[in-house]
Amino acid sequence: MRQTVTFARPDFSALRERGLMPVDMHTHTNHSDAPTRVRDALRKAEDHGFGLAITDHNGIGGVLEARRLGTETTVVPGIEVSAWDGPHILVYFYDTHDLEDFYRSHIRDARSKSPYLATRLTTPEVLERAAGYPCVVSAAHPYGYLLFNKGVQKCIDREYLEPTILSEFDAVEALCGGMGRGQNEKAARLAEKEGIGVTGGTDGHLLSDLGTVVTCADAADVGSFLDAVARRETTVVGLEKNALEKCAMAAGVVPQYLPYLGPSLAVHWHQNLPRLLRIPERLRAGLKHP
Repeated sequence: MRQTVTFARPDFSALRERGLMPVDMHTHTNHSDAPTRVRDALRKAEDHGFGLAITDHNGIGGVLEARRLGTETTVVPGIEVSAWDGPHILVYFYDTHDLEDFYRSHIRDARSKSPYLATRLTTPEVLERAAGYPCVVSAAHPYGYLLFNKGVQKCIDREYLEPTILSEFDAVEALCGGMGRGQNEKAARLAEKEGIGVTGGTDGHLLSDLGTVVTCADAADVGSFLDAVARRETTVVGLEKNALEKCAMAAGVVPQYLPYLGPSLAVHWHQNLPRLLRIPERLRAGLKHP
């Protein structure tokens, strides 16, 4: 098995000396559920020498602001689509205009009343719509988060999705800064088993998060970088957030959902209902086979 993930703090100078472009492939801004300003994110990335994929939840305002501001930082146009059945799907575009068309044609009007939490598109529907564009699709945090169905492999394991759905992804997020080490190790093994590429990112909502996990490729621009992801030529370097950092992130994110508290609870209920309905069945099975 080739080593695709290294659990260590990224050394950006050393990575660039090796001819690699480091990019944090999973970041959020104040255009969705994070307090981080785009201007500040770009400044940090430029100062430290890494690129950013801005992947706001079901929105593209952060990417468009980055384009308006102009920057020498590599910015991968992206979006994290939250499917109605639970999984989060990272879609990266070669061109911002294609991202705009994808969003306006398929995502904008499909957002739920809790716009950052879910769209009304199922996982197969998101993948079907993305297939019509030049893009690269990665399964975000495939085993997370917590009890929620926010990862595609978690939904496969619970038999909510068919295992064959993974063949429609170009990559798996093999290191997510918001996950635990065990979940990330499983994600890396999943990518190897399925023979698909790897991405890694912080899932950063706070400015301090950004750049602590990066995807690396021998690339000169966004196009060659995404090609490397699709060809399985990337590696990932980074470390997960510790407990204190996760608490700080939660404190920054929760207020963004308070205006949508009722709809958010309804989404969580809908996504967890299949698991709840199976509890009596499992109890009966346990009584039959003590």
